[in-house]
Amino acid sequence: MLKLEDSYLHKGKRRELIRTLRNKGISNEAILEAINNVPRHFFFDSALLSHAYEDKAFPIGEGQTISQPYTVAFQSELLNVVPGEKVLEIGTGSGYQAGILYCLGAKVHTIEFNKTLYERTKRFLPKIGVRVKHYHGDGSLGLPEQAPFDKIIVTAGAPVVPKTLLLQLKIGGVLVIPVGDRKQQQMLKLTKQTSKKILKETFDNFSFVPLLGDEGWE
Repeated sequence: MLKLEDSYLHKGKRRELIRTLRNKGISNEAILEAINNVPRHFFFDSALLSHAYEDKAFPIGEGQTISQPYTVAFQSELLNVVPGEKVLEIGTGSGYQAGILYCLGAKVHTIEFNKTLYERTKRFLPKIGVRVKHYHGDGSLGLPEQAPFDKIIVTAGAPVVPKTLLLQLKIGGVLVIPVGDRKQQQMLKLTKQTSKKILKETFDNFSFVPLLGDEGWE
């Protein structure tokens, strides 16, 4: 079991990572501060520990990855969390993105398709002071029993925008989701202006693991 130690070396590497993210265009100070406050190396196996502050995605087991820090920051900027907002995260994975959302002041509900990752992250996050509500199930269907949400973030690549997720947004709410094929997706920001009117904004291409489930990939 990895010891949860945050040394001066780790803190220095996080500052370097933040400089990298600034240079790539991330400007939201609250997000940069959250990345500085959540030790990414806590989410890594010992064998990959030295890579924790590289701006890259890395495997976490079960065919899943911990997202590239730039991707986490980019999605978080699009989401634009206001403290106190109720946020649904689709795809808990390692729990790193959930930790960032928690540090931004969100009331986080996070759902994971993979049972092993769900159980691992549910045990782990409280150990580092991250308190979110965990669920195991089909994230492509959202979490209707907890809806509506102020914001929804999807951290896996979807073939289409799940209509179910749009239905679970409050009026004025935002869905951030990568949509495309299994190899590359375009980041979308969808703002629910009325019950029938959705403002769609498109951004850069990214590469995520597939979103599995009834409204994702089979």
